[in-house]
Amino acid sequence: MATLTANRLNQVFDTKKDNLLSIYYTAGYPELHATVDIAEALEQAGADFLEIGFPYSDPVADGPTIQHSSQMALENGMNVNLLFEQLADLRQRVSIPVLLMGYVNPMVQYGIERFCAKAEEVGVDGLIVPDLPMYEYEAMYKDVFARHNLSNIFLVTPQTSEARIRKIDELSNSFIYLLSSSSITGKNLQVSDITELYFKRIKDMQLKNPTMIGFGISDAAAYQKACAYANGAIVGSAFVKFLGNEDYMDRLPEFVKEIKHPSQPSPEGRAF
Repeated sequence: MATLTANRLNQVFDTKKDNLLSIYYTAGYPELHATVDIAEALEQAGADFLEIGFPYSDPVADGPTIQHSSQMALENGMNVNLLFEQLADLRQRVSIPVLLMGYVNPMVQYGIERFCAKAEEVGVDGLIVPDLPMYEYEAMYKDVFARHNLSNIFLVTPQTSEARIRKIDELSNSFIYLLSSSSITGKNLQVSDITELYFKRIKDMQLKNPTMIGFGISDAAAYQKACAYANGAIVGSAFVKFLGNEDYMDRLPEFVKEIKHPSQPSPEGRAF
C-alpha cells in the first residue's frame, strides 16, 4: 500500500496552526491564461494556500457565481489538458500549497491515474472532488492518490454523522473541509445558534486532522468567526465575484488584506 509522504499542505499546517486563509478560483476565468498569474499574486498578497477549480459543465454543488465562472472558463477554452500545460511552471513562481478542485467526471475522462500523475508532475499537493464517493476512493483510488503524493480532501456538512466524520478523519492525511451549510456555494455564512453548535461539535471531537471552514466566507467577520472554530477559512465565491472587476490584479492585494487584516472590520464586511 502506498503511503503519502509529507507535502506542502502538511508543512503549512505544522508551521502555522491557525488563522489560515485559502482562496478558491476557477482556472481560465476571467482570462484564459491568468491561472498562474492569479496564484502568484495571491501568494504575494498573503494567502496560505490555494484551490484552483477545473471547470465542468455541470457543477452541481456550486452556486451561480462559480457556475458562471466555470461556464466562462469553458467558453474561453479551458480544459484539463490546457490547465496542466498552464501549471507546468507553477513551482517556478508559487511556493505555497496548491490544490485542484472539481468533479470526478473530467478526471475519469482524462484517466484517474494519468490525472494524478500530471498533478504530481506540476506540483499540486491535493485534490478536492466533492462527488467522489468515499467508498469508491477507499476501494479504488486511495493508493493512486498516495502514490502521487496527493492528499484527498473530504467534505463534512452539518448533517454528516459522527461515525462518518470519524471515518473521514481516519482516511484523511491533510485537512478536513467543513462546509458551513448544506447549501450550494456562494451563500453568505449566517452564524446561527445551530451553526455554532455544529462548529463546536466538530471542534469538541478533537479530530487528528486540521479543519478549514468554507462556503459563505465573504468578509473579515465571517473569516474571523470561522477561525474561532477551525484552523482557518476558505474564500471562494466572494473572490470569484471580485475577479469580475477589470482591475482585479491591481486590487487583489487589497482583497486579501481586507479579509485577513481589515482596517475597519464590520459585520457587513467590505463590498468589492
